[in-house]
Amino acid sequence: MLLSSFDGQKRLLARALMSGVSGAHRANTVLYKLQRTNQNILCDFIDALSRDELKQPQQEEDGGEPLTVKPLVCLFPALFKQNLLSFLHLVSPALPEDRLLRLLKCLHQDSNPNPWITAMSSQLKRNLRCHYEEPLYSKATSLRLQELSKRLVNPDQTSGWTKCFGGEIKAYKPQSDADTAELGSQRKRKSSGNALDAGGDQMGQQSKRMKLDVSVNQHVVQHKQIMNNKTPERLEIDAVAETAKSDSLRNSLPDHIKASALQIKDLLDSQAEWEQSFTDVFRVLNDCDLQQVEEFCRILCLSDIPEHTLPKVCSSILALSPDLSYSTAAALIRSLLLHKVLLLTKPASRCLVTAVTSVCGRYPRPMCHTLIGPVLEEKNIGPPQAELLNRLIEGCLDSHYRLLVVQMTLKTVWSEAVLSVIHSLLESKPVLDQELFSQFIHQLVTHEIHFTKSVKFAKIVLTVLTKYSSNVTAEHKQSLSKCLMQNETFLKKSLQAALKRIGPT
Repeated sequence: MLLSSFDGQKRLLARALMSGVSGAHRANTVLYKLQRTNQNILCDFIDALSRDELKQPQQEEDGGEPLTVKPLVCLFPALFKQNLLSFLHLVSPALPEDRLLRLLKCLHQDSNPNPWITAMSSQLKRNLRCHYEEPLYSKATSLRLQELSKRLVNPDQTSGWTKCFGGEIKAYKPQSDADTAELGSQRKRKSSGNALDAGGDQMGQQSKRMKLDVSVNQHVVQHKQIMNNKTPERLEIDAVAETAKSDSLRNSLPDHIKASALQIKDLLDSQAEWEQSFTDVFRVLNDCDLQQVEEFCRILCLSDIPEHTLPKVCSSILALSPDLSYSTAAALIRSLLLHKVLLLTKPASRCLVTAVTSVCGRYPRPMCHTLIGPVLEEKNIGPPQAELLNRLIEGCLDSHYRLLVVQMTLKTVWSEAVLSVIHSLLESKPVLDQELFSQFIHQLVTHEIHFTKSVKFAKIVLTVLTKYSSNVTAEHKQSLSKCLMQNETFLKKSLQAALKRIGPT
């Protein structure tokens, strides 16, 4: 009945937003296609959602409730509103602020507000630089956190956790856009039942993220250093030791985890019809630690399963509630998807694209560190890998994660495939602070000698000069001017003209 309120094109967008947990990214894909014929479809859709509609009374023994008028968006179920707000985070740069603010105002008229929806609405306001001083967690949560901190204080200790709670509770300070955007995108699994969890998640999210990034980077560097220094004999010995360790770990797996793994393996081998009961078997992943998850993946040989099975397996993993931890999601992505992406010699199949994009939509941070980063670091990647990464950048990653991928490209050796990814990143115009922009310019100038005839490299420079002209300083202009003198592409004159148009700073 609600879908009948829209015409054909707007109905497609609404239907995409009602299509489960991946509705936001499906709607983004639908929007991209619809805009080829109708550039105003997004504004028209938002206007339709903001339109007042009669709310039908619920018939009860006392005769029912009186007719009320509510914005159309308030009549939709909570899942639609959650997907809508995630979708708006993706497309907000292309949407006039007045329309977006009017829709957010309509959402505030909801008679049964959902904590997650309220937090995401507040975050969108902050992204628009609106005056919004209230924290994303409730006052009740703030009081409970203060009580908890007082109980954790031990007057006899002056180190460890005591340092965090030894002073007075500080007044709330609004976080930066990058931090609060990630908080809103990861709140889905927390806020549906418990406001305290949402508040706690906000306080710990930034420190956890920093620790995870440092841990992952250190692990990758150490692993590469060790592997480069090993002889073939040493590698053979380590392989035998690893096999023995794997056998020992398999034998130590709890019976219920081992039984679930074998049940899923039988299902994959038999190619039987997928049913809801099979999806429930994957719930055992929430009971596993990291080593058990890795052994679970080895038992199933996830890296070897056929591509046409990937969407079903990924769908079962995404249906789990609560969401998987960072380490568990990273282990699954590494085992299930990374090997297949690295081996691509032609454009990815529809099944592989569906699997990668659906997982990236739910677990963007593990996907960045476990798939996108390693693919960028691989020396022999080609157009198939670059095309797949560009799909993820354009359709699945919000501005925060695009910024993370930009930082990753500064630590890799550039090739034509990597240039394609960098150009896609810059076209989405992530917000680069001056320090990161200077690092990127330095990297650009350093690589110019290797890409004097590369049109892709020239397009990257042109994008920098046009979309980031306000970031270009006099020192940058001097470096870029010398860089452009070596360019041998047909874009050289356009590049020099664009550089000349940037006035003194």
